[in-house]
Amino acid sequence: MSLFLIILVVLFGLILVALEIVALPGGISGICGGILVAVGIWLTYSNYGMATGNIILLSSIVIGIALLAFFMKSRTWKRASLNDEIDSKANPLNENVVKPRARGVTISRLAPAGNAVIDNETVEVHTTSEFIDPNKPIEVIEVDGYRVLVKEVTE
Repeated sequence: MSLFLIILVVLFGLILVALEIVALPGGISGICGGILVAVGIWLTYSNYGMATGNIILLSSIVIGIALLAFFMKSRTWKRASLNDEIDSKANPLNENVVKPRARGVTISRLAPAGNAVIDNETVEVHTTSEFIDPNKPIEVIEVDGYRVLVKEVTE
């Protein structure tokens, strides 16, 4: 095998190892890259002797560190990563819509969460532990942020 092909094998292996560390989780590319680097260095020692093998080994260490430093400091990963923030709420309530002791009717089965209409607003509600069937009267026990706790009203 020519020295040029061995150098390409080692460089490709180093790129795979660097990508494994920075971007590709799972281990497959890192293992393949490590095998390519090891085979390339072994082929260099066996085909071209100790001096050339040592040069390729030291060069691969230096290039590997340089690639890793480049990938870590590069803005490429910031452009490729997800930076959007989600600011929506799962159960958007107006501040004064649902209050404790308000009454409503379930729309769906609460097992233990579901939907209900309270003061003409459709709201996601939660029960304390029991199941409540659809079209049953409920009363709000507690409003904790966006979590509305209800119980069935037996009149």
